[in-house]
Amino acid sequence: MARVKTYISTNFLNSFLTIFLPFFMIISLVYLVKIAGLTAKIQLTFLELLKLYAYYVPDIIFYTLPLSFIASLTNILIKLSQENELIALYALGLNAKKLLRKLLLLAILFSLLLGAISFMAMPLSKQLYKSFKKEKQSEAKLNIVAGELGQKFGEYYIYVKDKKKDTYQDMVIYNRSNQQSEQFFAAKTGKLNHKNSTTSLQLNDGYGYTYEKNKLQEANYKVLKVYDNQQNRQYHFEDVVTHWSKAQTDPKMMRRALFFIFVSLIPLLALYLVASFAMINPRYQHNHTFLIISSTAIGLYIVASVLEKWGTPLTLAVALISTMLLGLWLFQKRVLKYF
Repeated sequence: MARVKTYISTNFLNSFLTIFLPFFMIISLVYLVKIAGLTAKIQLTFLELLKLYAYYVPDIIFYTLPLSFIASLTNILIKLSQENELIALYALGLNAKKLLRKLLLLAILFSLLLGAISFMAMPLSKQLYKSFKKEKQSEAKLNIVAGELGQKFGEYYIYVKDKKKDTYQDMVIYNRSNQQSEQFFAAKTGKLNHKNSTTSLQLNDGYGYTYEKNKLQEANYKVLKVYDNQQNRQYHFEDVVTHWSKAQTDPKMMRRALFFIFVSLIPLLALYLVASFAMINPRYQHNHTFLIISSTAIGLYIVASVLEKWGTPLTLAVALISTMLLGLWLFQKRVLKYF
């Protein structure tokens, strides 16, 4: 029995890796193209591209693993059937139900992995992605170009005559927040400072004028710092419990949670459905691998999509119970009746 379990598990895992890795690479390319599109708006280094890709890895695994499980389960059962290995095991006294139990543990482990990814890893990775993107967009807005008009730092318009390394030469900043107030400052040199998520523009050796109604003020300064309050808002991270607690009051998030639950349980739900059509007698039944994979995957994902749009906890329970009972009924009628 132990050897049979090891044999079936080894064959399944080999088949799974053969299917999962190409799926993973294809979906990764789609996400890499999406990430590359950000370079039109913000400047990214190669390491930063890899960092953004790493934030997408939980999503890639979550959406490729269930389909890979269905495909590999179908392939391994069809292969064992066509090579008469299942028939040989039946002859040794192992019925189809006992054989399928060997794969039940794998299905449970896959479902637990999907649940951990969807409810823990994905919310955290999405927050890290948004935080990183916000930080890079903030830096991009502060990428001051020498000789270019119309650039802004917060509420101030900036003009820089020249730039040497990180130091700006002959700077002018201007602000007119309303009709009754204007500000004008000039400096010989200046630079941008980033410290503790706070960005400031430092002006050195300059002068300035502030105008209000019937009042003009002039000032000379050695160092003047201007802060951009619009950019200095840190991204607020939520822990997993706080994030999903919103589902109690947010219907959209609640339906998203129902979608995650159903997709996470696809390995368990698909086990008996696939086995009902993949555990065959090759002398009397035909190989319909593609039809089994596509029908099972499409059917389960249609149910998941319906739950995401209109689902409730009650409809989730009905969908799970109905799908499981359908699989058990088909398995009883098509397989256990004969094997």
